[in-house]
Amino acid sequence: MPHSSDSSDSSSFSQSPPPSKQDSSDDLRKVQRREKNRIAAQKSRLRQTQKADTLHLESEDLERQNAALRREIKQLTEEMKHFTSMLSSHEPLCSILTSPPPPPEVLYATHSFHQPHISSPRFQH
Repeated sequence: MPHSSDSSDSSSFSQSPPPSKQDSSDDLRKVQRREKNRIAAQKSRLRQTQKADTLHLESEDLERQNAALRREIKQLTEEMKHFTSMLSSHEPLCSILTSPPPPPEVLYATHSFHQPHISSPRFQH
């Protein structure tokens, strides 16, 4: 009979005790925590996706701006070449560049710097 008592002892170890209120509340907390974690991870992935989408749109916008600026640079460079060419062809024919400059008194003879209507002593001669 000692053999049968051993088997009853070992069978009591293999069986789990009936679930208590503490165990079921622990299980409920685990389930709630997992659900909360699942929702947080889902929100995090959504924010990551939105951030990647925003960066992608911003990148595309910057690429468009860059292309527009490159076109403008090309157009302005062509315009500068045109004006440089026009200036080069004009310089040999320009009478202002080939004649000596007029004396300063001729340049300023038409201008009157005297202002008689000012009565302040510092403006009088």
